[in-house]
Parts: sequence; C-alpha cells; structure tokens
Amino acid sequence: MSTEPNFLDVKIMGREYRVACSPEERDALLSAVDLVDNKMREIAQRTKSTIAERVAVMAALNIAHEHLSGTPGGSEKTLAEVEAKRRIGDMGARIDTVLAPQQQLDL
Repeated sequence: MSTEPNFLDVKIMGREYRVACSPEERDALLSAVDLVDNKMREIAQRTKSTIAERVAVMAALNIAHEHLSGTPGGSEKTLAEVEAKRRIGDMGARIDTVLAPQQQLDL
C-alpha cells in the first residue's frame, strides 16, 4: 500500500479545494462537503452575507450546535461518535495543510 496521499477535488460555495483523502474516507468526506456547502449556502442566503470567512464560521457554529444538541443523553458519546469526531479532526487538519498556501495568496 502506498503512503502517498490521494487527493479529492471538492467545491464549496463555488470555490474548489483539493483535499488529501484516502479512498476509504472518500464517501464520508463527500458527505461532509455536502453538509458544509448546504449550510454555508443557507446562511449566506439568510444573512445576505458575501464574506466567505464569516459564512464559514457561522456554518461551523451551526453544525457544531446541531451536533452537540442532538447528542442523546447530553455529554454521553458513543464509540462511533468519538471515532467520527477523530476522523473529522484529521480531515480538518488535512484541509488546513492544503489551504495554508491558498490563504497566503488571498492576502
């Protein structure tokens, strides 16, 4: 098995991003992209905001709130939830790595 990362090109609110993603995580990443894209579009339309960073932060807060308030039993977490959170954190770290050069270009 190769240690070279696979990449997946995704689009969120019309902007393309290249994300490192193993083949077994592809479906989960595409689901996450769909969730984030839909939430960002919903917030952008509702707030009439065109500032992508502001919309992204609001979408992240909304998604986190929905996740946390939807957890049965308050703070009790199942093993699947803990694993999902770990995987999302890993994907976030990969996205940050890929986006770092892009952020310098946006300045």
